[in-house]
Amino acid sequence: MGNDDLTVDVETTAANVVLITVGGSLDDWSHSGGLTKALAGAARGEGIRTVVDLSGVTFADSTALHVLLEGQRKLAAAGSALVLAGPLSTSVSRLFEVTGLRETFTFADSVAEAHTC
Repeated sequence: MGNDDLTVDVETTAANVVLITVGGSLDDWSHSGGLTKALAGAARGEGIRTVVDLSGVTFADSTALHVLLEGQRKLAAAGSALVLAGPLSTSVSRLFEVTGLRETFTFADSVAEAHTC
């Protein structure tokens, strides 16, 4: 996988948590479709929580923020929580801080911690 290749893997844990693991560069609409579909699927499912593991994301832009905000809205409407797990790269963490969206999301330092948020 090159740095520009986006990977999105989805699994449901025994604790009924949907885990979406994202890797690579999460930018522009052509690279975000997999995450959009995964979040929409999680909102249609019966998971009590959806964890998006962003620890493998090397770069993200406003498209990523839009996808995550829309996913959070759909999950909340379905009665499910969204937790973003890290550790986040410096550039991804800075994106949330600069845009003022750090307080909009629930963050966890790891996937294991995200399961208990």
